[in-house]
Amino acid sequence: MNESNQTCFVDSNIWLYAFIRQQDPAKAHISETLLALPQNKIVVSTQVINEVCMNLLRKGGRDEATVQQLIRSFYRRYQVIDLNQPVLLRASELRMAYSLSYWDSLIVAAALVGGADTLYSEDMQSGLIIANQLTVTNPFLS
Repeated sequence: MNESNQTCFVDSNIWLYAFIRQQDPAKAHISETLLALPQNKIVVSTQVINEVCMNLLRKGGRDEATVQQLIRSFYRRYQVIDLNQPVLLRASELRMAYSLSYWDSLIVAAALVGGADTLYSEDMQSGLIIANQLTVTNPFLS
């Protein structure tokens, strides 16, 4: 987490721990610290934005006005990768090459298209290197 000028993709679960602090205060603290690192250029995908918004509405008790504000903030502050044809086809290739789940392959494809070198996720195999470019890292492992 302390490389300078790194481009990182942040998966939904990291955002949700930061936004729903009571879910797990220790993970919330780690997530907030990671998201605040000034040297990180953060990349997200429309899939991540959708997952975060849906969970904030369903589990986080947020209203539509808050969700709209959050969506605007994502687009203003971060590089957002749309799930377009090249990303979907890359995801298919990644599923075949790395045996990723459908949804994880979309995350990984978006991270690669966004030029990320680190993918922060709690749900994927930490330490996995994909396409000699992207390293999956679980920030909660000690």
